[in-house]
Amino acid sequence: MITKTILLVEDNPQDEMLTLRALRRANLANRVDVARDGQQALDYLFREGEFTHREGAELPAVVMLDINLPRLSGLEVLERLRTDARTKLLPVVILTSSDDEQDRLQSYENGANSFVRKPVDFAEFAETVARLGIYWLATNEPPLKR
Repeated sequence: MITKTILLVEDNPQDEMLTLRALRRANLANRVDVARDGQQALDYLFREGEFTHREGAELPAVVMLDINLPRLSGLEVLERLRTDARTKLLPVVILTSSDDEQDRLQSYENGANSFVRKPVDFAEFAETVARLGIYWLATNEPPLKR
């Protein structure tokens, strides 16, 4: 059985730590790989740069993608993922502190599967991340491979 992986794309060390802790608290034993900027996320997904020899042939089950990232924004990453046949159907959840309506609109226009605001309160944040992890790893039925 293939273990489903989450790719967390987050440049804020505090939010990264809180997200990882929330997933562990939800008893999700799945591997979580972390990219800390937009270019690193693309390199990971397309096996380029430092990830040329990344183990495992599978794409992650879901990408949790922040919008405000160094090098390439989350919206630029999302746009690139949707234009490539290998990642066109990859589930992408925008997980951001932005409450800008334009960010939400652009996220959906660029093909995001979901847009989730990071709650400020830790307990709410943990609950939100846990629900996301459970949904995308245990509940969601991904498309069959072609």
